[in-house]
Order: sequence, then structure tokens, then C-alpha cells
Amino acid sequence: MLTFEEYSQKYPCIRMERRNGILQMITHTNGDTLQWVYNDPEAYPGIYYHLGEAFHDIASDVENKVVIWTGAGDAFSGPPPKGKSPPRSPRGWERSNWKGRHMQMSLLDIDVPVICAVNGPALKHADLIFLCDVVLAAEHTAFQDGHMLCDTVPGDGAHVVYPLLMGLNRARYFLLFSETISAQQALTLGLVNEVLPREKLLPRAWELAEQLAQKPPLVTRHARTLLVQTLRRQMLEMQGYGLALEGLANLDDDPEGTLQRDFPGPSKAKLRR
Repeated sequence: MLTFEEYSQKYPCIRMERRNGILQMITHTNGDTLQWVYNDPEAYPGIYYHLGEAFHDIASDVENKVVIWTGAGDAFSGPPPKGKSPPRSPRGWERSNWKGRHMQMSLLDIDVPVICAVNGPALKHADLIFLCDVVLAAEHTAFQDGHMLCDTVPGDGAHVVYPLLMGLNRARYFLLFSETISAQQALTLGLVNEVLPREKLLPRAWELAEQLAQKPPLVTRHARTLLVQTLRRQMLEMQGYGLALEGLANLDDDPEGTLQRDFPGPSKAKLRR
């Protein structure tokens, strides 16, 4: 197991500090808003390939009592979705699938309370935010899942998180149309616990973290384990299936359907019989 001094310096896209057992992590790209840029060999692996490892290191450190996660700059994550996702090979999808599963499950494996202080719009992988126990949002925050804007199946865990937290019908609309919802809408839907002015966001996160850090460690650890069990179970049951369908659609070599106009309905011969 790595010490805090070792793993806190391990990831160039994550800044960490710890005071009195409260670990604060700031995800960023070159000191500014975190960018999930898939065609950038430095920015993309820097977060997608390393965030799960960082969660694993944090989860393995028994000196952590509470975790605060926030972003840098005026937004939590970006950029806004644009264009169709580039096709990948089956082996490319296998690597992506493994990293995606590892990232989300490692976050759920952190067995101390996790507070997310959303410092602005979260336009990429906002589903990770809602795996945290407490979500605080700055007033100018907006949330979006952009899979469908990129002609991509929302199968990387979004299909688990949003129906569970928003309700099935509301979540289907949100995902199918890549709807953008404001911080106040998220508060009404129960996705967010508090909406605050930006300057009060981190002080409030630390205030709540300090309250939790005063509790007996076994109480907070076992409470966290218990309260994420439903999320963990549904992720284990449904995430692999969702990722498989997402990858299958990405590999489509006939997106216009010109080769199989009649599929999947019955053939004309069968209809005549």
C-alpha cells in the first residue's frame, strides 16, 4: 500500500492535500477545468486511465476519514460533446471497458464518506459525481450526459446511475435527449443536496467533512459501505451489459442501415405465409 506522500504526487491531473484525515482532491487539466479529450494522448489517458487508480489508492489508505472531490477553474468537467465518437477496435473497446468499470467501482470502493463540491458545469462523466454521498453545487453548475449527442449508447454506467436516482422515465428523457439541467433543477430532482454561491462551496464542503471526521471511524466507514451497496449491486449487474451494447453500436459499419433495411422484422416471405 502506498502512503499518502507517495500517491498524492503520482497523478499529474489530480492535486491532493490532507488535513486531519480529510483528503481533498482537485481534478484538472494543466491547472484548469478537467478535459476528457479522447484524441489527446496526454490529456485523455491522464484522467481516464488514472482516475480509477487514484480512487484505488485513496480507498486503500486507512488514514483517510473523509474525501472531498472538486474541480479546477470555472467548470467541473468538459468539454461539451461534439461530433460522433471515433470507432475503435474490439481490443480498443476492451481496454476502455476495463478502465470504465475500474474507475466507477474503485470510487464506490472508497469506504469513507465522499463529498463532491461541483464548482461549475459538469458536461462529461457527470455520473461519477452522483456516486458520491454528498453533492454540493455552485449556482452556475449545469449537468449533462452527452452520449447521444455523439451517437453513442449511454452504457458506461449512466444507464445505472440516472434511472436509480432520477426515476426511470425522467432519466430516459434526460439520457435520450442529452438534456442539460441546472443546479436548481438537480436540487429539485434530488441529485444535488445543496446549491451555493461559488465562494461558499469549498468552505461548506470542509464544514461537512469536519463533522463527519469527528464520528467514530467504524461508524462512517460502515455507513458508507451500507449506503452505496445498492449502487454497487446494480453496477455489477448492469454495467458490463451496457458497455457491451455501447461498443457494439460503435462498431457498426452500416450506420445508415442500407444493408439490412428489413432487419429485425419478419421477411416478406414469412408475411405471405
